[in-house]
Amino acid sequence: MSISHAPPDPDVVAKSAAADAVPADSDAPSHADSVGNPELVRLVPASTRRTRVPRWLRRTSGPVLLLALWQLLSSTGVLTTDVLASPGTIARVAGDLVSDGSLPNAMGVSLQRVAIGLLFGVVVGTGLALVSGLFRVGEDLVDASVQMLRTVPFVGLIPLFIIWFGIGEAPKIAIITLGVSFPLYLNVYAGIRGVDAQLIEAGESLGLSRWGLVRHVVLPGALPGAMTGLRYSLGISWLALVFAEQINADAGIGFLMVQARDFLRTDVIVVCLIVYAFLGLLADFAVRTLERLLLQWRPTFTGR
Repeated sequence: MSISHAPPDPDVVAKSAAADAVPADSDAPSHADSVGNPELVRLVPASTRRTRVPRWLRRTSGPVLLLALWQLLSSTGVLTTDVLASPGTIARVAGDLVSDGSLPNAMGVSLQRVAIGLLFGVVVGTGLALVSGLFRVGEDLVDASVQMLRTVPFVGLIPLFIIWFGIGEAPKIAIITLGVSFPLYLNVYAGIRGVDAQLIEAGESLGLSRWGLVRHVVLPGALPGAMTGLRYSLGISWLALVFAEQINADAGIGFLMVQARDFLRTDVIVVCLIVYAFLGLLADFAVRTLERLLLQWRPTFTGR
């Protein structure tokens, strides 16, 4: 069997070359372009494909809708004045209270009470949490007592506080201090004990002293829990203030509410409740801003 080594036919070679050639002015893509330079398609995350609504608009839509529903029910007579005054009446009464100075003075007195009680509560709650969280002996001496006391409703201690401290400012501040201390203690204690043990071992291997471990490892690790406890304590402080200002108060937002209750002024009561809500919202906003500043080193999920 022999293999032919005859040269290819020149006509066949020419036709094949003509078929593979692409004119320079042709719009058809070349084989090199389709393989070497593929077309890139931009991938857009599913979260950005939706229509973006400004966040401030989404956050205010709920209260605005609630206010509109309230006005509608008041206009149609479903909510009578004796049950709940309309938003327009509430706004007018609030303007009157501001113009005669009674509401600003009451807010100043209430803010002072909350500030003093919150300061004492932060010192007591954080101090006990540090003693109990950092030392086993401190935990044995402190934690059991705190766990028992926190189950006692602080409102039920009002009669004892009146007997012990009288009817002045002392029992009011004591109630707020007690209400603030326990949630802050629990969160700071949990934050300290929730620090990863491997971080402690890494700090010891780097030669950190006991105080260095506490300063650079334990306290930063417990800071998120402390911020959560502070936010919760602020909410409790306003709740405690409502009860505290029922104790023979002669000034404050609670005093206005007591007077309004005696005269069946539901509009004044609602104004005071709205003031409580806005003051609590502003305090929570301040703590959240502080939390963002102090916890910049900790990236977290912020929602989609």
